Amino acid sequence: MDTERIGPPLLAGERETLRAFLDFHRATLAMKCEGLSDDELRRRSSPPSTLSLLGLVRHMAEVERAWFRRVINGEDIPLVWSATGDYQEAYDASTASRPEAFEAWQREVEHARRIEREAESLDVTGHQARWGEDVSLRLVMLHMMHEYARHNGHADFLREAIDGSVGV
Repeated sequence: MDTERIGPPLLAGERETLRAFLDFHRATLAMKCEGLSDDELRRRSSPPSTLSLLGLVRHMAEVERAWFRRVINGEDIPLVWSATGDYQEAYDASTASRPEAFEAWQREVEHARRIEREAESLDVTGHQARWGEDVSLRLVMLHMMHEYARHNGHADFLREAIDGSVGV
């Protein structure tokens, strides 16, 4: 897998800029995982924590699904890896494989992209049941960038611990 990571435009409208930054962060996570075996992707950061690169990919699949499909699109669907709604279950990748995790993540990213493209504007709202509040697509996209940026920082440390690779 060779991930292409395109830098966000320097001069663009709000929606195009948000879309590009979100895709930049998605590509960063994929690049952090390139060239590693399933065992390396499952390597835990510091036991007893279950945090691993593969766990981060699984978690981000859940986050993409929750915010775009469940919140913005109003779909009544369960999480990918938890019937009880526990986001933490995705982090445990002890029996997961690269194809399983990446296929789920890529599927959810494609759903998210479609939902964003089809939305009339960034002012489209959905209901975030956990907060009991309505939220805009704008907020969701910004939240997703925040979520990826935070976890890409974790991915930096995880990858460096595996093979010494830094940066992307």
